Parts: sequence; structure tokens; C-alpha cells
Amino acid sequence: MAGLKDLIGEARRTARETRPQEVDEGALVLDVREPGEFAKGHIAGAQNVPRGMLELRAAPDSPVADPELTERRDDPIFVYCTKSPSARSLFAAQTLAALGYENVSVIEGGLNAWAEAGLPTEADA
Repeated sequence: MAGLKDLIGEARRTARETRPQEVDEGALVLDVREPGEFAKGHIAGAQNVPRGMLELRAAPDSPVADPELTERRDDPIFVYCTKSPSARSLFAAQTLAALGYENVSVIEGGLNAWAEAGLPTEADA
């Protein structure tokens, strides 16, 4: 029987990681944290798709699919959560790959590393 550590390990083995400074300008950046976390601070221009809603928003055949996401299935997509690839960002990358998204990467170090690198963040008012 697989445990959480096994699932995270498998996701980590298949995930591609990208340093914050190497994220393509203009790429789709997905914050997979909860809306309250996102409101407190996020990567400037990031789209919030909570991990628990990702399949519903990313699957083209879903009744609540997000066209901004589904129409960019072949584009570079960078996912992140708060810190170094954690379960949410790793599982999100794995899920997107399973749904046919070809160019998904996890932002190494998440929001914390992004901010420490002096890259732009914003918060909701």
C-alpha cells in the first residue's frame, strides 16, 4: 500500500522544475493554493486554480473548464505553491500532464523562492 510519501516521491520523479529566474515571461503561471492564501500574496499575474479544483478547471470536457487554461495546453505552464515543490504543486503538475498538458513545470522553491529572488509579487486589496 502506497503512502503519501510514496505518492509525493513519484510526482517528484516525473515533475520538471524551473528556477524562478528562468520562468518564461508571458507564460501561464498557476497558483494552486487556496483563494485565501492567494489573496494574501502571489506571483504578479498568476492565475489561481486551487489544487482541489484543478481537474475540473483543466479538463476540456469539464462543464466548468477554464478556457484560459484549456486553450493553452501546448504552452509553457508553471505551477507553484508556497515553498519548494510540495505536494500541491507536484500533484498539480502530475495532473496536468495526465490531462495532456505537454509543457508543465514546477517553480522551484515556490512563492517563497520567487519573492526571495526579488521577482514581482502582488496581493489582493
